[in-house]
Amino acid sequence: MARRTGTDEVASHWTAYLCLFAAALVTTLATTPLARRIAVAVDAVDYPNKRRINRKPIPRMGGIAIFCGIVAAFVVQYLGTTYLRWPAVLVPSPKLQVDYWLLVLAFLVIFFTGLLDDRYSLKPLQKLAGQVLAATLAVAGGLVIGDISNPFAPGFLSLGWLAYPITVLYLVAYTNIINLIDGLDGLAAGISAIAGATMFVHSVLAGRLDAAVLAVAVVGASLGFLRYNFHPASIFMGDSGALTLGFALGSISLLSVTRVAGLTTIIVPLVIAAVPIIDTFSAIVRRLRGHVSIGHADRGHIHHRLMEEGFDQRQAVLLMYAWTGLLCAGSLVMTQVDTMPRIVIFCVLLGVSMLFARHLHLFEPVLLHHYDPRTGTDELVTPADDAFEEEAEKIHEHERHFRPGRRP
Repeated sequence: MARRTGTDEVASHWTAYLCLFAAALVTTLATTPLARRIAVAVDAVDYPNKRRINRKPIPRMGGIAIFCGIVAAFVVQYLGTTYLRWPAVLVPSPKLQVDYWLLVLAFLVIFFTGLLDDRYSLKPLQKLAGQVLAATLAVAGGLVIGDISNPFAPGFLSLGWLAYPITVLYLVAYTNIINLIDGLDGLAAGISAIAGATMFVHSVLAGRLDAAVLAVAVVGASLGFLRYNFHPASIFMGDSGALTLGFALGSISLLSVTRVAGLTTIIVPLVIAAVPIIDTFSAIVRRLRGHVSIGHADRGHIHHRLMEEGFDQRQAVLLMYAWTGLLCAGSLVMTQVDTMPRIVIFCVLLGVSMLFARHLHLFEPVLLHHYDPRTGTDELVTPADDAFEEEAEKIHEHERHFRPGRRP
């Protein structure tokens, strides 16, 4: 049997990546209509209300198609490795071993958690329990943040046993950021595709084939779903899709972090996902300032603010794509330069993003407490809601009716 040259091996890698991308893309395209029919059959549908952008009922189990696309890519990878002599992607780490079957189980747990939420609207603690279980399974399988190189002195910073809870927290947080930004047609799918493509490039440069395979599967599945999800959407991905994509992106970043123990490898995934991270962080600050639960929905997210600025759905989504693309490009440059330029690039990207967030007033509360003197209750209202205007008019009428000097 002839020995492969380096050129043949590189060509084999790219052939495999293209086949995996095509498998995820085509499978998601083919199964999304089926996912839509399943969602309608079980009444997993988003009906219009004050907090939603959609003005007609939209099925929300698109995650079924996304999950099928990712699974199809790994089936093709297995067949290619077994029968076509594609390079093996499950390459042992010099520092630790990853049990990929436990990682598969973790993906099943996170997908079914989202699926159950799409159908039954789980309580927040129930959904969080599923996410923690999935992250714990991944960590038990060896997907753990390793030692980090000390940027200020020779040697490494060892996290010790803290690495385990920190990794669980990291995975749960990454899982939720895609879910929380999923507010406009095509937004979460497009950002996942851009982030996945960027992580794919980082994984290839780092020589991490397992991370690259998962990344290219995420890109293919996200773009396939985007065909049906871009405005005007005929289906939403729901939690089954958003949680799966968030967990996948978090896993991809860790598959690289565990091997390349540099501070940059910790920062880069955060830069790539900076838009949903900023959106999530601002939501927490906004709700704390408004003295409401951080889990309380509001209309203060980035996409809401952009639409208040006069952008329509497509324009708002494309602008957020561009913002994410700029950050992803910056993350790629960061890995190719020395330490000081990295710091400068990171500070510039952070500064520009913060200025944009400030311009959109992302940290200003939109949920306000309103005391109703007739009922003696304290209610939450949103100034932009019609309900707020109606309540305000009732208050004014009440005040006019009981104005001093006027008989009730």
